[in-house]
Amino acid sequence: MGPSSWGPTAWRWLCIGLFASVLLVTGDALAQAGEQPPDTIEARVLACAPCHGTVGQGTDNAYFPRLAGKPAGYLFNQLVAFKNGRRHYPPMNYLLQYLPEDYLKVMADYFASQKPPLPPPAVPDISKEMVKLGEQLITGGDAKRGIPACTSCHGPALTGMEPAIPGLLGLRPTYISAQLGAWRYGTRTATEPDCMQIVAGHLTEDDVKAVAAVLAAKPAPANASPVAKGSFPLPFACGSQPQ
Repeated sequence: MGPSSWGPTAWRWLCIGLFASVLLVTGDALAQAGEQPPDTIEARVLACAPCHGTVGQGTDNAYFPRLAGKPAGYLFNQLVAFKNGRRHYPPMNYLLQYLPEDYLKVMADYFASQKPPLPPPAVPDISKEMVKLGEQLITGGDAKRGIPACTSCHGPALTGMEPAIPGLLGLRPTYISAQLGAWRYGTRTATEPDCMQIVAGHLTEDDVKAVAAVLAAKPAPANASPVAKGSFPLPFACGSQPQ
């Protein structure tokens, strides 16, 4: 079985293994030259680069999300969730298990401060009817089914809100679909009240496919930064967002 048949998990472990090898070789070369690697946050977060990009801009792998520019509070919450095992992904759980929360805060602040351009929008590979469904759920929701619009929490431009609501732009449809599925089935959770798990629980498979495809096709706004805290009221209480 060759690399062309490998699944996403195999590629993730290969990515981590190759990067670990690079770190060992580079560290050994510096030691032999009598030099010390720079002790900067930029150097330290290079461990994140193979999967998330050098400044968190994302990579070609659809399962690794963009980190750059997301609210620091959101990034910190996710790092803590991986560290404590509330989010389950073995490479991240392992890498963060022994890092102190103060350092996770520094990492979160670093990636939040990065502003690389968003990737080009994806072309939706769904029918016109599904596109219409996705647009409706994103901008208007479905009150009869208890589904608020994505924009009601993630902002009119879908760029998120400080301190802990992420933007939804610049992500691949596969990643968005996987995360919505994780919320739906309880394999991804957040602080109670877990608003995303509540919302995702009302979504059908077609809803998820439509929303993921349309979000990934959205062009970048002029300002992709999250809006300030309190810029708009949330439709309900959310445990990860201070009230």
